[in-house]
Amino acid sequence: MSVAARMREFESALDQRAPPENFLVARIDGRNFTRLTRERHRFKAPFDERFRDLMVIAARHLMDCGFRVRLAYLQSDEISLLLDKNDATFGRSMRKILSLLAAEARASFSVALGAVGAFDCRLSVLPTVDRVVDYFLWRQGDAFRNALNAYCYWMLRDQGGSAEEATAHLRGMASSAKHDLLFA
Repeated sequence: MSVAARMREFESALDQRAPPENFLVARIDGRNFTRLTRERHRFKAPFDERFRDLMVIAARHLMDCGFRVRLAYLQSDEISLLLDKNDATFGRSMRKILSLLAAEARASFSVALGAVGAFDCRLSVLPTVDRVVDYFLWRQGDAFRNALNAYCYWMLRDQGGSAEEATAHLRGMASSAKHDLLFA
């Protein structure tokens, strides 16, 4: 066996293929985006249209970068992509899908921002449409909780509270109470 063949065995030792006839959902998540958005680029908290637009640019790029994407869902610094159930790009190599989607997101986001933004990627292999629906319900619920908490936190900060005071005030508070706080 040649040296190249032996080395390829080591290189591919962790290769896994997503099973056929299963849905794939990739979750591409910004790395250290709190520092990127607050300290380096000073985007407005809790919501900045410029940041939203950058994430839309990245999601649009991901939908057209060689995979058969059926749906993209964005929340904060996170993009979830539902790949076509029959997409066999790269032989459904999970390592290849993960690395390329993270790289493509980084490239498109960074070019649009004019500075480097890094992403990681996770892959969910889902056997049924019901599990796909569960996945997106989970992400939507997470988005709602995070947005509600962020708006409450920044409202308290804008009213003169410190970071510690705002955090302590919201700790353990039910969503309904946070809603009431916003509209009081």
